[in-house]
Amino acid sequence: KGQTRPCPHGAHVPVGGRQTISLVTFWNPPATAQLTVESVPPNVVEGKDVLLFVHNLPQDALGYNWYKGDKVDSSYLIVTYVRLIQVNITGPAYSGRETIYPNGSLLFQNVTLNDTGYYTLLFTKADLQYEEVTGQFRVYRDVRSPTQSVTTKVTSSG
Repeated sequence: KGQTRPCPHGAHVPVGGRQTISLVTFWNPPATAQLTVESVPPNVVEGKDVLLFVHNLPQDALGYNWYKGDKVDSSYLIVTYVRLIQVNITGPAYSGRETIYPNGSLLFQNVTLNDTGYYTLLFTKADLQYEEVTGQFRVYRDVRSPTQSVTTKVTSSG
């Protein structure tokens, strides 16, 4: 056997032989941006429009489902969007006032007080995994003072 000599880390390397140095590096990929839903505006007056805007949705998402409420429940499905064929399919909670966009955002037109609440986006990733995120908005009555009209009735006797 050939002679060896100790290395600082406790291993032995052959004397006069080739020495191999391994350099192991660790690379942490940048953190992916957090998927969020922003209500624009967060508080909306009854009869106006509101957009649930999706931030940081992966570009390779296959499709989206929007649900009324803070969980995924098929009886509260509003709309599904399939990106590959650019088709949307309405669900039982669809009122006819919602529009889904290719970027996953959901527009509500002519909101009512009953629209107040949570909405959940479930999207399918390219690897067929699912991810969900919940957003919310509140609908308020217009609190401007009502207009009053005064009618004066003049009667004459005579």
